Amino acid sequence: MVVIRLARGGAKKRPFYSVVVADSRKPAAGRFIERVGFYDPKAPEGRESFRVSAERIGYWRSKGAQMSPTVARLVKSHRVAAPAAEATAPAS
Repeated sequence: MVVIRLARGGAKKRPFYSVVVADSRKPAAGRFIERVGFYDPKAPEGRESFRVSAERIGYWRSKGAQMSPTVARLVKSHRVAAPAAEATAPAS
């Protein structure tokens, strides 16, 4: 099964995570199919801490990929604040 999950990188006590599409049988920090974003929990104020390609996540979800609970929580919490401008735009 294909899963969208976090792969840890960074230094000791300074985590940095890549949001990756990977085979669920591979190790968490091992080989992956595609990198679709990142999450930096220790990002300083004013710097971007989370970014994903919604288009690529949608593509992989349509192919049957499952999101890990952590990635699903991050996507949900960061999407709430971001698409406010889209909701107010007139429909064409």
